[in-house]
Amino acid sequence: MTATATVTEEPGPPATAARERRWARRLAPVVVAALSGLLLYTSFPPRTLWWLAPPAFAGFAWAVRGRSWKAGLGLGYVFGLGFLLPLLVWTGVEVGPGPWLALVAIEAVFTALVGAGAAAVSRLPGWPLWAATLWIAGEAARARVPFDGFPWGKVAFGQADGVFLPLAALGGTPVLGFAVVLCGFGLHEALRLGAVARSGTAVRRGTAAVAAAAVALPVGAALAARPLVSDAAEDGSVTVAAVQGNVPRLGLGFNDQRRAVLDNHVKETERLASEVARGRVPQPDLVLWPENSSDIDPFRNADARRAVERAVAAIGAPISVGAVVTSDDGRLWNQQVLWDPEKGPVDTYDKRQIQPFGEYLPLRSIVTAVSSDASMVRQDFSRGSEPGVFTMAGARVGLATCYEAAFDWAVRDTVNEGAQLLSVPSNNATFGRSEMTHQQLAMSRVRAVEHSRTVVVPVTSGVSAVIMPDGRVVDRTELFTADSLVAEVPLRSDTTPATRLGALPELLLVVVAAGGLGLALLARVRARGTAAG
Repeated sequence: MTATATVTEEPGPPATAARERRWARRLAPVVVAALSGLLLYTSFPPRTLWWLAPPAFAGFAWAVRGRSWKAGLGLGYVFGLGFLLPLLVWTGVEVGPGPWLALVAIEAVFTALVGAGAAAVSRLPGWPLWAATLWIAGEAARARVPFDGFPWGKVAFGQADGVFLPLAALGGTPVLGFAVVLCGFGLHEALRLGAVARSGTAVRRGTAAVAAAAVALPVGAALAARPLVSDAAEDGSVTVAAVQGNVPRLGLGFNDQRRAVLDNHVKETERLASEVARGRVPQPDLVLWPENSSDIDPFRNADARRAVERAVAAIGAPISVGAVVTSDDGRLWNQQVLWDPEKGPVDTYDKRQIQPFGEYLPLRSIVTAVSSDASMVRQDFSRGSEPGVFTMAGARVGLATCYEAAFDWAVRDTVNEGAQLLSVPSNNATFGRSEMTHQQLAMSRVRAVEHSRTVVVPVTSGVSAVIMPDGRVVDRTELFTADSLVAEVPLRSDTTPATRLGALPELLLVVVAAGGLGLALLARVRARGTAAG
């Protein structure tokens, strides 16, 4: 019996090189998608690198163009992870990585769907337009579901320092974001067509014109919209003070010393009053305290009430106090209370867009069974139903409490109710020294331009700020420092096109996105029919 040996030949250098090239071709889109998402994150505050957003979308376009919708789905998810993982890391500052990773995993589904759609429309004429509208459709969906949505990370919120910002006054955050994304996709198409032309292949004039327009029109529209941005006083002006009392400790533990937080805001207001008495700062007409500046209910706790009244008497001006209030039926409210020096509490605003897993617990029975952190939300806050506008020293002050500033409708409603300036009382102490407070400040700057209103941002621990209607920050505090800001600001009553149009621009962009998907589907059906015939 003879044994036969089998010899397996190793692939030679040409075969190995070919295999490596195939792997490189497969991995390149994944790497580019991830790096493009990271580049988009880098364009967001606290950095002022807003101009990196178009190149980020150019890279995303390179990754998905011409691929199957399934490949686009995966690449869109990778892009979302590259963007959202670093952007939302602050959500895990005090509770660990679990909630942060879960949130990112869910939110990246929306960018995955956009990637699938962008790949599907990439064979259509003028595809940068269709792809850019799909991104805005994804943002629109993300701002509404699940659990009433999470608009954090809208492209518009990274453009507070950018050339595109005036477009917020034209059509709000959807139009501003659309312009940035369209410019990015158009940039990729222009570079691609340039490479094609250099290779000696003819490029259709119409195709080249569309690519050029996708870059030039957003920039041109932004420059044309600049006259919509103004900080001129239309209804006089008021001197406003924002008080930042600071908190006794960083993180979730600040809640354990609620009285210390209230006392800090009283002391800082009394210090401000002494500065006024010495003539070092002007007498404010109205004073704004942050969200949770009195986590002790001043309606049920006599000591807390006396502390607030002492502060109001010292400064001699009405104060908007952020309080946690329990109603007679046992419900819990995140409230702003208007406290008058002579009449006491005269008006209240109940926060309408409350934060899931922070102020209420969705799916409580399921979440409490799988997470010990759920015990921190012992009782759900109730949701307000009416826009908040306080009349303070004759000025109409619109209120958007903290998380609400991320939602288009929540800010727009207060302006439509007659707000002449806006207040965004916030409490960011839970998130320490993370980028969260800078991201939220940028939102308020975009809202200032969107509605042509001064926006004052009083925060328990910073960054508090005074923002003019043109988006400029004229004064701000440092993090975790007791301080006060006093500034004379314009009152305005005229409304921008963005305020008047409301959600219509977003709706139109979503309709265009749906039309693009429909055309892509129709083209695919026809191609299959031609192949079968």
